[in-house]
Parts: sequence; structure tokens; C-alpha cells
Amino acid sequence: MTHQLAIYLLVFGGLLLLAVLLDDLAERIRMPGVLMVLLLGLLIDNKLGSGAGAAPLLSLHQAQQITEAALVLVLFFGGLTTNWSQVKGVIRPAARLATLGVVFTSVLLAVVMLLFGVGVSGASWTTGLPKALFVGAMVGSTDASAVFALLRPLRNRLPKPLLDLIEIESGFNDPMAVVLAGVALALVGGGGVTPGQLVIDVVRQFLLGIMVGFFGGSLTVQLLRSRTSLSHSTMLPVVSLALLLVLSGGTILLGGSSLLAAYVAGLVMGNADSLDREVLEEAHASFAKMAELLLFLCMGLVVDPTHVVHAAGWGLLLFVVMQVVRLVIVQVLLLRTAFPPPQRMFVVCAGLRGAVPIALAIGAWASDVPWGWQMPPLALAVVLYGLLIQGFALVPLARRLQITLPDPGADPPLDTAPSS
Repeated sequence: MTHQLAIYLLVFGGLLLLAVLLDDLAERIRMPGVLMVLLLGLLIDNKLGSGAGAAPLLSLHQAQQITEAALVLVLFFGGLTTNWSQVKGVIRPAARLATLGVVFTSVLLAVVMLLFGVGVSGASWTTGLPKALFVGAMVGSTDASAVFALLRPLRNRLPKPLLDLIEIESGFNDPMAVVLAGVALALVGGGGVTPGQLVIDVVRQFLLGIMVGFFGGSLTVQLLRSRTSLSHSTMLPVVSLALLLVLSGGTILLGGSSLLAAYVAGLVMGNADSLDREVLEEAHASFAKMAELLLFLCMGLVVDPTHVVHAAGWGLLLFVVMQVVRLVIVQVLLLRTAFPPPQRMFVVCAGLRGAVPIALAIGAWASDVPWGWQMPPLALAVVLYGLLIQGFALVPLARRLQITLPDPGADPPLDTAPSS
């Protein structure tokens, strides 16, 4: 083992342990754990050594690879924990929010940015449109893990259809945001990309992602069903993780969406009666948690805190516009559903941004687009505003909207009426 490798193991092992401790502390004091992990990354100097020629502790290319792998783990766990039989009643409104909602949100945000010059002042429509569309797609998806971490005190006191709606929307809208962001980057990539090619690329990513995820998950279920020795608690997480690695790499090579393939494969395996769902969920809950902590930690490490401060003004304006747009989109798409106005308002406020904007921002920075370096500080500012403003308001808002159910663990009220 080389001296440099030993330093990397020591530093990142210590940072990951510190991130876990901060996340546990945040849960005790009811704060967003990812917020504290982000701040930890920002406070750590991303330098290996001292002096002008010091190498970065984590390079941009390394951070991009970590975030892409982390997103696959997070989305696979999202599909794994989705009980298809329980979410059938909300699948249509959730699918509308995850598809049409992301498209409309991204387009409306792009239009507002172009009309008012939010972050694209001085740019022509040719260069400003892709940037505005990318920013809209970057913040167009919601993060289920951040929402449910904050709703943990009310987990058993909110209507089950409402929780299912938020969970399904968060699981399905990430691939849509990734594809739209890819379209925006393709528009910048050169004049050789025609609109027809962009449409074909979008359709290919979705269809291949769904097909590879479904067939890969189904074949794995059949393999585990025929080989009972692989279904033990010690082997099942290993086999499922190996499937995830093969699916991700294969889908990318075929030109599909690895995130969508991971989610669909998790959905298939999580709803298979022949597999031990509890063992799968327990193992991949640890994988997903580690991935989420690493993702936010890496984002904090590679972004300069001064750039986040400079982007705070644009980030706040974008956050406010984003909330107004989401308010309109959610109210329209859920208008003729069984969800009453208070629950629809809660869905609006529960749309926290998390891992996906960070990963997309790092991907844009690592690309050759001229404005890519502006995306990570902007994404980080928007995520921080969401965690600070929405994060602390979710539980009080649920009580204020009177959508909470009686606490099942509370003692029943005493009957003080006189007996006859």
C-alpha cells in the first residue's frame, strides 16, 4: 500500500465517519442531516498537502464518478422500497407529477429565466436557452430521502396515499430530470445535433432504461428462485449489488438511462414474492445511506464556499421562482384527484431538492460547456435554501394544515361522562 493511498483511506474514512455522526446528531435535534454533511464538506479544505502546487484531495472527475454511482444506489433503493400493490391508487397522479410535472417545471423555469435574465443576462437566445433549460431540469426533480428524513416524526401520522404520492413522484422524476439535462447539454454540444436526434436520444434512454431494468430484475429473480443457496441473508445483498453494477454499466453502454434501469430493477425485485424483501431493504438501506452521505460530502469538497456565497442571491431568486412554479404545476395536475387542497399544498412544500441537482451540476461542470462551472454553486445554494426553509417548516406545516392523523401510540382520552 502506497503512502498516498494510506492518506486517502485515513482522510475519507474519517470524513465518512464524521458524516455519519453528524447525520445521527441531526436526527436527534430534528435537522436535515444532509445539510450538516454539506457544511462539513464546505468547511474541509480540498487540498492534499500545502503550497501552491498542492493536489486536490478530490478532483472534479472523481467527484463526478462518485455522484453517478451514488445516484444508482439511491434510485435502486427507491424502487426496492416501493410496494406496487399499495401505490396502485396513486400511480396515475404520481406519474403525471414525475413526467409532465418535471417537463412543465423545467420549461417554465427556463422561460422565466430568459424573460427576466435570471442568471443568463447578456446571453443570446442561442446560448441562453440551453443554460436556462439545464437549470430548470437541474432543480426539476424532488428528493425522497431528504423529505422522509424530515417527516420521520410524522411517518405514521400522515395519510398513506399522500406519502405514497410523494415517494412515487420522487422515484420517477429523477430519470426525467437527468434526460432533460442531457438534452440541454446536447444543445450546447454543437450544431451537429438535430431536434430529431435529440428526440430519438430521449426515447432511447427511457425505453432502454425500462427494458434493461425490467428484464435484468426479472432474470435475477428467476436466478435467485432457482438457486436457493443464493437467497440467504448473506448472499442476497451481494447478488443484488452485482446485478446493479452489471445493469448500470450495460445500460450506459447501450445508450439508455442507468438511473431508470436501476429504479425499475429495484421495483421488480422489491415486489417479487419469492425474495426476502426485508433482507434486501436492510442491506440496500445501508448502501443508499452511504451513497447519499458521500454524494453531499463530495459536493461540499469540490465547491468553493466563496462561489456559493456569490451565487446566494441568484439561488434565492431561483428558489422562490421554483416554489411558485411548483405551486401552479401541482395544483393543476392534482386538481381532479382525491387529494384535498390542504394535502395538495403539502405536496407543493414537500418538493425538496437533494442529490440529483448536485450530481447534474457536477456533470455539467465536468463537461466542456462554458457555463458549467456556475452550476455547482447554484445547485448547492438552492439545495441549502430548501433544506433550511422547507426542511424546518414541513412538520409544523403538516400540523397547521390539519392533515396529521391521531398518534397511534397515544393514550385514548378518558371518558369523563357520568354513567347512567
